[in-house]
Amino acid sequence: MGVLRAGLCPGLTQEMVQLLKSHGIKTVVDLASADLEEVAQTCGLSYKALVAVRRVLLAQCSAFPFNGADLYEELKTSTAILATGIGSLDRLLDTGVYTGEVTEFVGSPGSGKTQVCLCMAANVAHSLQQNVLYVDSSGGLTASRLLQLLQARTQDEEEQAGALQRIQVVHAFDIFRMLQVLQDIRGAVAQQVTNNVTRDRDSGRLKPALGRSWSFVPNTRILLNVGEGTGPLHSHRVACLTKSSRQPTGIQEMVDIGSWGTPEQSPVLEGNQT
Repeated sequence: MGVLRAGLCPGLTQEMVQLLKSHGIKTVVDLASADLEEVAQTCGLSYKALVAVRRVLLAQCSAFPFNGADLYEELKTSTAILATGIGSLDRLLDTGVYTGEVTEFVGSPGSGKTQVCLCMAANVAHSLQQNVLYVDSSGGLTASRLLQLLQARTQDEEEQAGALQRIQVVHAFDIFRMLQVLQDIRGAVAQQVTNNVTRDRDSGRLKPALGRSWSFVPNTRILLNVGEGTGPLHSHRVACLTKSSRQPTGIQEMVDIGSWGTPEQSPVLEGNQT
């Protein structure tokens, strides 16, 4: 807790602060743990004034406990689940991406990371009619790709235009612009990010890039791979859940990243659960 100073709370004047400090009470902790009757006598201060000041300081500086029911009610009112629009992907994500969390899609070039982001943006803007902020760090986003996805869902040009208007695009080609954009984001948002993969030097297994520190940031991580017998131009990908607080990791789904706008039917792949 902080040092006592005039104006820290109503009633705490400069004269009171000086008298308290002259008797060894310099911080909020000192005042909170002191015998106020003794302090009032030794400092010549009003006991009622000291009680009032301490009550206000404790309210400002103390952490009050919450019970589980209160936390659950807060979670229900502050959390939204946004569907990606791809059924098999939503199953991996436990119905979609969650506000207040970071969902990361990792994979090699051509694995479908950008296509997943475009599907998500189109679905949120059109089906859910919510605003989308798309931060383009590579210059790969084009309005024509978004329009093609929307045209697969609706032929109404007004609906297409309305969805496109709800998608705001920001280009961030360097770290300084990226930090500026992230600092301007306010409110509860569902953050969806993409990342490349590298191979572990010892095991040879694929792992997300950006190192160990970043690996703890995403709440959920999905690894996208091109399925066997299919090329990068084919729309089917194998999606594996590698990090989650709600689902067992190791679950895999065959995802058709070109299915947004049409009913999707894809089998579940067996995966080792850890």
